[in-house]
Amino acid sequence: MTALEVRDLGKSYPLSQTQWGRLRHVFGGGVSDQGLWALRHVSFRVEKGEAFGIVGANGSGKSTLLQIIAGILRPTTGTVECHGRLSALLELGSGFAPEFTGRENVYLNASILGLSRDETASRFAAIEKFASIGDFINQPIRTYSTGMVLRLAFAVSAHVDPEILVVDEALAVGDIAFRQRCMRRIHDLRAAGTTILYVSHDTTDVKALCERCLWLEHGEMRALGESDGVIAEYLSASLQKEARPRRQAGPPPEIVTSVRGTHRYGNRHAIITGVELTGPTGTPVSTWAPKASVVLRVGFRVDGQVQEPIVGFLVRNAKGETIFGTNTAREDYPLPEMNPGDVNTVDFHWTMPELLPGPYFISVAVSEGTLEKFEVCDYVEDAIAIASAQGDPGAKGYMRLPCSGVTVHRG
Repeated sequence: MTALEVRDLGKSYPLSQTQWGRLRHVFGGGVSDQGLWALRHVSFRVEKGEAFGIVGANGSGKSTLLQIIAGILRPTTGTVECHGRLSALLELGSGFAPEFTGRENVYLNASILGLSRDETASRFAAIEKFASIGDFINQPIRTYSTGMVLRLAFAVSAHVDPEILVVDEALAVGDIAFRQRCMRRIHDLRAAGTTILYVSHDTTDVKALCERCLWLEHGEMRALGESDGVIAEYLSASLQKEARPRRQAGPPPEIVTSVRGTHRYGNRHAIITGVELTGPTGTPVSTWAPKASVVLRVGFRVDGQVQEPIVGFLVRNAKGETIFGTNTAREDYPLPEMNPGDVNTVDFHWTMPELLPGPYFISVAVSEGTLEKFEVCDYVEDAIAIASAQGDPGAKGYMRLPCSGVTVHRG
């Protein structure tokens, strides 16, 4: 069953500097090639219970699209059909009256979202507990910090039993503990059958939550499909825009290597030529064995001068969530400047933690720069797949942390 259908959606803003020109744009139908098109020819469908992601650079039209879906803006062209109660967390504080207290704004915002006063009263305790703003619940919203406004806004949006929940980048201003609480709530809503539209610059969150994804660029659809593929294209294109010109003449070299992964991108100043996971004696490791000592070996070739090389890896679960990872810069092992033709190998030695049963994937990368600012030379996602068959399947979280002992004090 379809929860949301967007057909040939477009939004144009007039460029006229006069009031008469703007009025003519509004009452004359609003369609003009002379206007600024924030969105154009956008079409997609979201099924009931699906989590759908939207990615793109700033100014790509993501927020405009969600505002039209939420009914805040009217489209210039096209239509939007929503089937179900929609709750949107867009601009912080939207729907809140600054002079009203938090308590009063809960009732106001919930009524806007379609709840009766009695329904809001029955949910108020859960909303207040989730927001965790203490006595500020009885203070005017104008006295709140940005983070407190976010807490209350999300708490209301997530507790009105939405059939469609729209979240637009708002979680980026929250502290890490609250963000984790919000993500757990979003996953719970999705498991209960809520349709999710999720916009974020954190592509890891999008991959972990969403099956499909839309990439917008300059208001138009650049890609639509499974999240892994769309996000890989988006990251690759973003990298190419930011990359500096190559330091050597001629076309970029072809990547000829036995290394394979689900996706790969980079400026090719250096190319990964080999990845293997072995035991201390060089025996290949094919299964995840807790407490075992392993060596991750990454080989790479330099095809353009690389002044500050960094080699690293990430271990992710089947949802795309990062479990752990590191790199040579973070481990305080700076690599020397490298020249075209150099061939190098970096070994990472570590002990396998006790992960929950399931498949895991190791991604590797060679970059250039510092921890704060770098360019990716070659990134191979999911270069190694490895399964963990051991561990407690009933354990919570991502891994089991063994305790050295338990002490009980009475009285």
